[in-house]
Amino acid sequence: MADATVTTPLMQLEFSLDRPEPGTQRPRGRTERVRSAVLAATRDQLVAHGYAGLTVERVADAAGVAKSTVYRRWRDPAGLLAEQLRDQIRTDIPLADSGSVDLDLQSLAVGIARYYAVAANRAFMMGLIAAAVTNPRVAQTLHEFFQVRNDQAADAVRRGIERGELPADTDAVEVIRALGAPFYYRMLVTHEPIDETVGRHAATLALAAARAGALRILDHPSAATP
Repeated sequence: MADATVTTPLMQLEFSLDRPEPGTQRPRGRTERVRSAVLAATRDQLVAHGYAGLTVERVADAAGVAKSTVYRRWRDPAGLLAEQLRDQIRTDIPLADSGSVDLDLQSLAVGIARYYAVAANRAFMMGLIAAAVTNPRVAQTLHEFFQVRNDQAADAVRRGIERGELPADTDAVEVIRALGAPFYYRMLVTHEPIDETVGRHAATLALAAARAGALRILDHPSAATP
């Protein structure tokens, strides 16, 4: 008898992010071309007009497809943004495996800095975050995106723990959160430039905090089941 397939939480999240909106089908042929055109137009319109100016009509016109096609498959701007973000999880910032946690996190941080140094990428993420403030569907998809992405990036920290480069009780995902925080503070609060120097400094601070024991796995007794 074959072994049962084990589904991890990460696999479940990736499946959730990959799943089409209700009433849609997986893309084939012309459908895939339409999908690609619509998602590219969604990104362009979000960057150009922000979430407040993102409409199905504008996206349909820019993509060269009928409004009814966009409404039928994605329903509204929130549906368009949700699928656009699903695509993001597979691309953009590579994850290194150099044999050194310092080099891996420096590479990750520089990759994030380079991504957000591009004005269109920065405007796209700021538009998504603005949309998430008022739209629960976008907020949930953004949450799932970062949950999966942070867990993937945390593999570099886990490997570092196994090699003895970081304390055994280090919270791997919390290290990635600490590394990412300076980017979003600059992007959303202070509106300061983001460059590779910022990235390297963010990685250095996150690693220093981890080695000092400030990013340990914490017990939360109040969350335990009685």
